[in-house]
Amino acid sequence: MTTDSPGGMRKTRFRRAVTAVSAMALASGFMIAAGNTANGDEASSSAAAARVDNPYEGAQLYVNEDWSRQAAASGGQAIADEPTAVWLDRIKAIESGSAGENTMGLRDHLDAALEQGADALQMVTYNLPGRDCAALASQGELGPDEIDKYKNEFIDPIAEILSDPKYADLRIINVVEIDSLPNLITNVGSRETATENCDEMLANGNYVKGVGYALATFGDIENVYNYIDIGHHGWIGWDDNFGPTAELLHEAATSEGATVDDVAGFAANTANYGATEEPYFSIDDTVGGKSIREGSKWVDWNRYVDEQSFAQAFREEAVSAGFNSGVGVIIDTSRNGWGGSERPTGPGSTSGTADEYVDSSRIDRRIHLGNWCNQAGAGLGERPTASPAQGIDAYAWIKPPGESDGASEEVDNDEGKGFDRMCDPTYEGNARNQNNMSGALPDAPVSGHWFQAQFEELLENAYPPVN
Repeated sequence: MTTDSPGGMRKTRFRRAVTAVSAMALASGFMIAAGNTANGDEASSSAAAARVDNPYEGAQLYVNEDWSRQAAASGGQAIADEPTAVWLDRIKAIESGSAGENTMGLRDHLDAALEQGADALQMVTYNLPGRDCAALASQGELGPDEIDKYKNEFIDPIAEILSDPKYADLRIINVVEIDSLPNLITNVGSRETATENCDEMLANGNYVKGVGYALATFGDIENVYNYIDIGHHGWIGWDDNFGPTAELLHEAATSEGATVDDVAGFAANTANYGATEEPYFSIDDTVGGKSIREGSKWVDWNRYVDEQSFAQAFREEAVSAGFNSGVGVIIDTSRNGWGGSERPTGPGSTSGTADEYVDSSRIDRRIHLGNWCNQAGAGLGERPTASPAQGIDAYAWIKPPGESDGASEEVDNDEGKGFDRMCDPTYEGNARNQNNMSGALPDAPVSGHWFQAQFEELLENAYPPVN
């Protein structure tokens, strides 16, 4: 869904609205700069309402006022006017916010977007039955068989709000059910990584049905752009995961009344940490005459070393599986900058082993690619940008920086969220991260709640740096 210049690249910095938080910041003596205008500020509402190839192109994106207020109050004034997604992760969130400090419901956010003069709003619908069958920290409120409740009490009320003619001029960018369908490829059956919960969701079909129903329902609304989650390169980048995931997504996109016309594209690296690009090593590198695919434990036969190469290749695979040729990909760059003092400044030496070369070259400083919870050392990544590369609709901050991935110890809550040992910094791992340490930060709250220590680290390790 990108429109590319003859050189194959066109980059448009998002125009950003000045929020109430920004206005207060100006009054108190500092300025949050607005981004560059792609097509001029005079674009009419009728042009914004028309169906477009890439909803990010030329758009002023809504700045999530819940997150912006919290970020500014937490030392992040310099980034508080960046657009982040609105998460709908339980039925109550439709009316009163997702978790923790988030108090605004969906209609509140849509009204705020109109007040900001925004052209587009990003949201995540995330409440499938038996949600995230491989990670307890992000499990949800609905049981594995509650597909009718999901349809009637979650998807339908959201669609009713989005269908209000009041919002017809807003492009609604909807990331559909992260960490769901890929689990049905990697965490089922005889695989060492299989879980009982994922086997159940594969057998009852409710992930496929739920995603299909969401696509069909929202696809009937002209100004909604659906992006299906595709995990990340450290999850789906292997041969036995890659093609089957594209095929499963196509199955979901043609079920429950959905068609591929209801799919604007895909979302990669949502709420994860994979580097957008690895500048200092390539999947084609060899050390001592041996491919790093074979010789490096970090790469471990994967076909990709970063999110952009993975996303571009997956887009092509999805088209081959039956999706429209115009689909694009969003890459979540909210926490994958990996700056700070630990960031390499050039390729490592090839005089040692492949492990030594890759480990000294990679900017992704995680202990293992399978680590996903509140990762120590992470930083803010590329700022939200439209059409940054061939096939990529946007770099976007889908996961609001500073919101926890999960509690580092068991915490009672009324949000259906369990305790996953991958969020425990003392945990020595499981088959899904090849029994490595979790790499998680200590003292984290339950998922979606504000995690100040992580936010400060994200600011400190941001790349590009925060000025």
